[in-house]
Amino acid sequence: MGLPREETLTGSADELARFEELVRPLTATEWEAPTRCAGWTVGDLAAHVTGTIADIATGRLDELAAPDASARQVAERRGRSPREVADELQQATKVVRDLAAAFDDAAWSGPAPAGIPGTLGEGIEAVWYDAYVHAEDIRSALGRQPERGPGLRVSVSHLADLLARRGWGPAVLVLDGLDEVAVGGDGGRRITGDPLTFVLVATGRLAAAELGLDHTVNVYA
Repeated sequence: MGLPREETLTGSADELARFEELVRPLTATEWEAPTRCAGWTVGDLAAHVTGTIADIATGRLDELAAPDASARQVAERRGRSPREVADELQQATKVVRDLAAAFDDAAWSGPAPAGIPGTLGEGIEAVWYDAYVHAEDIRSALGRQPERGPGLRVSVSHLADLLARRGWGPAVLVLDGLDEVAVGGDGGRRITGDPLTFVLVATGRLAAAELGLDHTVNVYA
């Protein structure tokens, strides 16, 4: 599955730029605000997203694939200001954008490195998804309105892939304003509703009952 190559390359770069713009002006109080990700502050989420891009830019792919990658990324940036983290993200994004633009079609559809599941293209799609979802976590923590844009579309696409790998379905996602997405083969239950609500449910941020589903829809359960 996955979105088209050019859409993914452009969308991921744009999403990271928006993330940088979101975190750069935050105050010290906002930086320390708790989020709906238990035990994580706004600054922790920014450090994780930045750390992921920095790992890719510097070729630390084995470390990126390690189970403790998120904790390491946060620890490496502890004590840095929002501006310092935003500066690192901006620089690392330029490197990753140039690297990704050099991939040919064979590399794009080939396996992701370091044992990361899926294709290389799906791995880049996952970066876009991660930045969008954590930006929404930060907006929620700061009492801001959610943003519905291309990141919402890629998040549904990515979560459909994750659910299919887990053997969930068959089902068809028929979410407001998006194309239908089949999960786990043709047919099955048609799931309707708000796409952002689906993203929050499928990532364990909202109860599955919000969409009339059970806990198996949570890709992190």
